[in-house]
Amino acid sequence: MSQAVPALLVSAAASGQGKTTVTAALARHAARRGLRVRVFKTGPDFIDPMILARAAHRPVGQLDLWMGGRAHCRDLLRQAAREADLILVEGVMGLYDGEPSSAELALEFGLPLLLVIDAGAMARTFGAVALGLCSYRTGLTVHGVLANRVGGARHAAMLAESLCGPARDIRFLGALERDAACAIPERHLGLLQADDVADLDARLDRAADAIAASVRLEEIPRVPFGTGLSPEAPPPLLAGMRIAVAQDAAFSFLYAANLDLLRTMGATIVGFSPLRDPALPAADALYLPGGYPELHAERLAANRPLHESLRRHIERGRPLLAECGGMMLLFEQLTDLDGRRHAMAGVLPGETVMQPRLQALALQSVEFPQGELRGHSFHHSRLHTALAPRWQGRTQHGGCGEAVFREHALTASYIHFYWPSNPRAAAALFTS
Repeated sequence: MSQAVPALLVSAAASGQGKTTVTAALARHAARRGLRVRVFKTGPDFIDPMILARAAHRPVGQLDLWMGGRAHCRDLLRQAAREADLILVEGVMGLYDGEPSSAELALEFGLPLLLVIDAGAMARTFGAVALGLCSYRTGLTVHGVLANRVGGARHAAMLAESLCGPARDIRFLGALERDAACAIPERHLGLLQADDVADLDARLDRAADAIAASVRLEEIPRVPFGTGLSPEAPPPLLAGMRIAVAQDAAFSFLYAANLDLLRTMGATIVGFSPLRDPALPAADALYLPGGYPELHAERLAANRPLHESLRRHIERGRPLLAECGGMMLLFEQLTDLDGRRHAMAGVLPGETVMQPRLQALALQSVEFPQGELRGHSFHHSRLHTALAPRWQGRTQHGGCGEAVFREHALTASYIHFYWPSNPRAAAALFTS
């Protein structure tokens, strides 16, 4: 029997239209009504899920048809449908942007669309944009359009009126007025992390109050996700292992699915903070995820006892996986955006230098001995090192991607890997 659950994919005409705020507002509104809400983010992203998780009071997963695959995404939605009263998916960029796009995800799983349009500088053009989004590709189900950053009641009425004529079949869900108290501040990699916004819950509650007047939860369409057979569990390749995972304000770019996979394969996860702890916890392997080491470089440089603990871990031949910001901790120097140089752990030769512009943004894959492992890169720093890569990443369309370094049992790269794309390859990074 199919499991039908109310579900929406929140998309927009472009990035920066307010998708995260709207999705978070819906999640908080539903949670305050006592509903069990499961939220997903389309595509690779670490920061938006932190905001969404705070709004829904639940971890947020990733749905990416290339990085995770259709079967994996389908299983995640089926699992969510078994335990949720409402499923929300935040799209990526604009509705038709990216390969695969949010539109493709919506078509693949029959997800109805809530389209957010920044109408701050629009009147009747609002209707034209809505019509274009709805009709550009056939087969999509559009629940309605929501006007964001509206100037007031008169402005909202003009926007609603624009959905007459050719756009008359498009439902106007309402308008959210321009309100700085609902906005989530940003920095160079996107929105601020949830823990960096002191009044985040107040902002989410205010946004939930605003959207409650526009979107009626009981009118959200139900989607049959099916039951199907549960996928075969990955083998217990990490049984009995203790894996230390860096988790603090400097290293927080963690996929929930990655940590879940470690546990499913038998590992015990031990958290620690490179900002605060003078030594690594007792562990068989170590994971240094990405984050914002450049914002905490002075504190990281001052934690010399931790640097020595990292060196001892490596000298003992224990596995270490370092991704992006985690890799930056391992080189000799980190130069921040103000040009200040900070001494890092120095277990790898070279330095990373922050740049004012984005240096890489791409889906990536690496062919390891155990097969292809997929992920993405997204960074503002440049690496200068004499190290030769052991493997070379490839972009989604076959171009040359990021270097992957291997020194004894240490693996380091700018790539953020999505381990469910190949559990055996992921396990090997912690066992050999």
